[in-house]
Amino acid sequence: MTPPSAIGAAPASSPAMSTTPVSLSRIGQIAIVVKDVERATAFYRDALGMRFLFAFPGLAFFDCDGTRLMLSRAEKKEFDHPSSILYFRVPDIQSAYASLRERNVSFEDEPHVIARLTDHDLWMCFFRDLDDNIFALMSEVTKS
Repeated sequence: MTPPSAIGAAPASSPAMSTTPVSLSRIGQIAIVVKDVERATAFYRDALGMRFLFAFPGLAFFDCDGTRLMLSRAEKKEFDHPSSILYFRVPDIQSAYASLRERNVSFEDEPHVIARLTDHDLWMCFFRDLDDNIFALMSEVTKS
């Protein structure tokens, strides 16, 4: 029987609980599920122009301006589905679109205005990787 004084006590090996409130804000890493890591690595590096960081068996890592992107196969059946949509901010969406099309990236649409705001127009276009994950280019074009 567990002594009453031990009920609800943290195990001796647990770190001390902090009373500082947690506020999640900065993304450190995003996982993208792919079928073939080597093939996907070539696509993300060569077609999308992402900076390759390193690889381990079954994993590849890229740098997205300080956020790490990890490519891997699904560890379990429930994880084997397309990822969330990632929106890549680009300064010139027309140029980025043309450059990626030259590298045989498959786009869903052409760059178009999503919203006309007071000081800028928000442009987007969507594309897919080799595993049918969808991504977007986005650009905030300042009005003159």
